[in-house]
Amino acid sequence: GNPTPRIAECTAGLINSVGLQNPGVEKVVSEELPRLATHYKKPVIANISGFSIEEYAECAARMDQAEQLRNVIKKRTKSLAQDARVIVVTSGKGGVGKSNISINLAIQLKMLGSRVLIFDADFGLANIEVMFGKLPKYTLADVIYQGMPMKDIITWGPMDVGFISAGSGIAGLNNLNKESIHYLIKNLSDLDSIADIIIIDTGAGISNTVLEFLVSGGEILLVTTPDPSSITDSYSLLKVLCRHPHYQKENTFVKLIANQVETLEEGEQLYNKLNSVIKKYLDLQLDYLGMIPLDSQLSKAVLQQNPVSLQSPNAKSSRAFQTLAEKIAFGQASGIKKGGIKEFFAQFLNIKS
Repeated sequence: GNPTPRIAECTAGLINSVGLQNPGVEKVVSEELPRLATHYKKPVIANISGFSIEEYAECAARMDQAEQLRNVIKKRTKSLAQDARVIVVTSGKGGVGKSNISINLAIQLKMLGSRVLIFDADFGLANIEVMFGKLPKYTLADVIYQGMPMKDIITWGPMDVGFISAGSGIAGLNNLNKESIHYLIKNLSDLDSIADIIIIDTGAGISNTVLEFLVSGGEILLVTTPDPSSITDSYSLLKVLCRHPHYQKENTFVKLIANQVETLEEGEQLYNKLNSVIKKYLDLQLDYLGMIPLDSQLSKAVLQQNPVSLQSPNAKSSRAFQTLAEKIAFGQASGIKKGGIKEFFAQFLNIKS
């Protein structure tokens, strides 16, 4: 005999019984009630438009749905209160597989449940779009010069991994006035609500723009191969990074990825070789994330413009990417700056000015 209350009122009652007040919770509750009701074999609860607030609270207490909803809501609304984790992927020289690693890590992190965007900052090359097999319709330049919303320039690739092409936008950042900078930063903050992890794929080598990306971030993945020139160039990049006026050791976390190695032991030997020189001459701590083995299936996937993680999920390189992604997702991340992409680019633009 109760009058049919509005959905918002019903969900508000259950939210109160759960004890959570959080933006977006109403949507989560209305989506989760039918599933939980089915799970508890109480289909009557799925009819969320026919119960009073008091009945919702009573049902939640009786069936212990409150605890279930706490877990669901905490998990699904966690990102609402957090900024995206920004990871910069770089290398001392080109041709070492940096962009391929960025894409496959993004795919594997997506498989682990993270929302992932790739920011293609290598405006000299278009490796990300080539490997995704998708041509972006818009670039960062459209945000800067045409006033387009940041979310509208995202190109969605496999597994709903998004990527943003910098295009000529990065070069144009030097010429922005204060009003344009504020507009850009405000738009960038939208990405923090879209992604849990944003991978920035920089250009290769020692350029001012690459160094500005590295000192603006905190979490850096350095891709190196056993090739002597790759090792030398990686060391040179880190040496110049340490000498940058905005470099802060306590806020810089560099991890090495040994790519194109034959064995686990060769990857560790590569790390030890580079790290022994760094410990002797540079004020920087280099950690080892892991290795990606030489793999004919990886080479084949690149030629076919497919991420090997999707084309050949059981390939040894795919399993290695999965291991690296798990270390990133579940490993120790304390101390790493987490100001999101908005804070990252605020720092980046401050350095450039």
